[in-house]
Amino acid sequence: MDKLVINHVTFQYRQTSAAVLQDVHLQLAPGSFNVLYGPSGSGKSTLLRLIAGLYPEYGGHLTQGEILIDGQNIETWTTQQMAQKVAILFQNPHDQFSMQTVEREFIFTLENLGVPVATMDALIDQSLQRLGITALRQRHLTTLSGGELQKVSLAITLAMGSDLIILDEPFASIDLKSRQALLQLLKELQQTEHKTILITDHDLSGYQNLIDQLYHFEHGQVTPVADPAAVFNTFATYQQAFHFKLPVGEEPLLEITQLGLKTPAKTLLAATNLTIFKGKLCLLTGENGCGKSTFFAALTRLHDFEGTILYQNQSILKYKARDFAKQVALVFQDAQLQYLKLTLQEELALSLKHARFPELWDDAVLTDYLTRLHLDQLREQVIYQLSGGQKKKLQILEMLILGSPVLLMDEPLAGLDIDSLQVVIDLVRTMAQKQQQTIIMISHQLSGLQAYFDYHLTLADHQLTYTELITVNKNIE
Repeated sequence: MDKLVINHVTFQYRQTSAAVLQDVHLQLAPGSFNVLYGPSGSGKSTLLRLIAGLYPEYGGHLTQGEILIDGQNIETWTTQQMAQKVAILFQNPHDQFSMQTVEREFIFTLENLGVPVATMDALIDQSLQRLGITALRQRHLTTLSGGELQKVSLAITLAMGSDLIILDEPFASIDLKSRQALLQLLKELQQTEHKTILITDHDLSGYQNLIDQLYHFEHGQVTPVADPAAVFNTFATYQQAFHFKLPVGEEPLLEITQLGLKTPAKTLLAATNLTIFKGKLCLLTGENGCGKSTFFAALTRLHDFEGTILYQNQSILKYKARDFAKQVALVFQDAQLQYLKLTLQEELALSLKHARFPELWDDAVLTDYLTRLHLDQLREQVIYQLSGGQKKKLQILEMLILGSPVLLMDEPLAGLDIDSLQVVIDLVRTMAQKQQQTIIMISHQLSGLQAYFDYHLTLADHQLTYTELITVNKNIE
């Protein structure tokens, strides 16, 4: 008997709108490892939420078809029955949590599953150990990085003990080393505990020797991929070393002296000296939790710091907050935190109102980019109904429109399919040159990026340094 069967499912968010899923059919064998990929906004997350019983319970209309797990129609299952059978990890880890600390979130989840109190402590420890994050047990969730939140989400998902594990872009904010380890862990769960795994991912590197079946999602339908090797070859650029030059003779813009950054839990940066150069694009990499986002917060005066940060030869602390915000802007890791309006069109109008170079963003240019980003038909769409990838694309576009002299971009490429990624990075490079912007981008997604960046910064061992080489090897045998 198949673990999961989806029979001729059609789903739409409103009865008057087009179907997101159109006569979808899918079968997953028990104990199989499956990956689903497709363009941003195609409906992958919607499908996973249907499987987990969140839709149509909390939105939308299932107009035809049925979903069976272990041969039973899930339509009549209670929430607790669903949670015992299916564990889901959301694309945005912030959507996963209800409590303040990691431990309380575990307890809340396990209580709702009816797990005996006497076994909870050991189960929490075991789950955290499997992810290598035992040190996070007492941490407040608001103090964790995006990658750490993803790991906590996965640890809780494993603790639920469900036979069917579905994960929506689980590695979007995960560093390369952690990605390898987590993929290997999922493979072990499949092999040793007979778990059935379904993952949506835009980055297919590392899967070739792991999965049983690759599926493509587009135009509302799921199709098994007949030649997975051809698809995996698209991501071959991951198995290489990226070379960057070191800065020489450039014009300083931000000068950092003896910078120290701390959280209540640990030291992130210790007495770091660094210069950021005017008009350059810089890629910033480092392992999850090392302090990359906190560094950005310090540069935008959102986090206390030791030492000195000069912008155009003046301490950033001497600028008026409103004036400085127009000089150094931050693209948040969570796109939803950036929005102030309700619809896509209203958000764009607000950015255009405050654009530094409005002549560069006339209707023709804006329509062209919206079309290339597959957002043009969504102008009247409520922002919070967009997919994760669509939210990211809108966020990047509107922050570029503002034209701030310095733009700090925190994981802007997470959740983007490979075609959208190329459009976005080309947009960033092109408009940064036209607007004479200095850009620093944090990214764990590296495929195809080398040609777009002037320099590479690494945060490791509590220091920020320019480096020449990124060695990438994401194959898992």
